[in-house]
Amino acid sequence: MSEFTDAVNMTASELERWLDTDESKSVGQSDGGEAVGHRSGRRIVSILGKKQADLTDADEQHMRKVVGYVHRHLAQRPSGDVEDSRWRYSLMNWGHDPLKS
Repeated sequence: MSEFTDAVNMTASELERWLDTDESKSVGQSDGGEAVGHRSGRRIVSILGKKQADLTDADEQHMRKVVGYVHRHLAQRPSGDVEDSRWRYSLMNWGHDPLKS
């Protein structure tokens, strides 16, 4: 659980606001519908709204997936300014803003 809270540094309301933006919807792999990361972001909002005792096995499995994704993606940081990059937008869909301290 602590790895998840370290990886997800956006609050549920920050993430919800982000997911409503065109930038959020412009990145990620999609099968013609909603992108995987965008769907994950909505799931993270739901998880953040739960008490730890109410988390399901599926929630915990998704939390591990989020931690893995964030760690892998952070290791691929591009050089230069990332503020308006697809790399940052993709991470933010998974609840992590790399510019947030």
